[in-house]
Amino acid sequence: MTEAHAFWTVAVGRGEIHAENLCPQPGSVRVRALASGISRGTESLIFAGRVPSSQYEVMRAPLMAGAFPFPVKYGYSAVGLTVDLARVFVLHPHQNLFDAPGPMCIAVPAAVTTERAVLAANMETALNILWDSRPLAGERILVIGAGVVGLLTAALCARIPATKVTVVDIDPRRERLAQQLGCKFALPDAAPGEQELIVHASASEAGLRLALARAAFEARIVEASWFGDRAPALPLGEAFHARRLRIVATQVGAVSPAMRGRRSYADRLGTALELLADPVFDLLLDQRVAFKNMPAEMPRLLASGLCHVITYES
Repeated sequence: MTEAHAFWTVAVGRGEIHAENLCPQPGSVRVRALASGISRGTESLIFAGRVPSSQYEVMRAPLMAGAFPFPVKYGYSAVGLTVDLARVFVLHPHQNLFDAPGPMCIAVPAAVTTERAVLAANMETALNILWDSRPLAGERILVIGAGVVGLLTAALCARIPATKVTVVDIDPRRERLAQQLGCKFALPDAAPGEQELIVHASASEAGLRLALARAAFEARIVEASWFGDRAPALPLGEAFHARRLRIVATQVGAVSPAMRGRRSYADRLGTALELLADPVFDLLLDQRVAFKNMPAEMPRLLASGLCHVITYES
């Protein structure tokens, strides 16, 4: 037996670090954590106890422990070293030492720094969004919501020839980020119209309403947000039918139909890590916080910022 320590959410707005004993299982790999990333959108809902009971099974992360609503050990952006010193990314909760099934330990390319690698789960989501939305060369594309997933999605869309990508957010400080990722930026009131592809990633009713208002005839609106226990009201009685708009759900839990059967989950995650070789994505990494300080810092970390990085003592 080997003792490890993990972050658990034990009640609304309260986290604790608990000790546990590791006992290796056949086929498992022992990983010593170097860093993990906080996925603010999902983890803030879990920390606030806002996972609907109907979604308890759907929302389970691959290697989480406990049960919703509490107590639960959650997270899916860990980077660490195996016993043979290979650097791997694992969809594992925040924990300093853990065992994971071998096939879930995906090698981190040499060109990707350890901290940048914690973005792999978010990049995998962005990649799946692109597969679901199928952007075309030359399209006018609007990405609403300049969180990590929104910015990663916009950056990938901007790499498609002749696309005109605009990122919309209520925070004007995100303008510089959007521009550095090859996109234009607009506050909601100035968002351009006649957009042929709109990716909504703001997790707000206002953002989804804006998507409907700025959509061109027969535009595709790809809903990448998860609203938890909220039920947004939409103006589907206005121009929704006349413009023949389409709202399509995208979710990383299943490989997009566009690539299903041709790419496995491991393939998709491996591609996401390859995309992170570009150092421009360091712009999305926010404050670094020591693992031991997570219980005290978690409410603040979930309140603002991009991808906060949890660091682990060597």
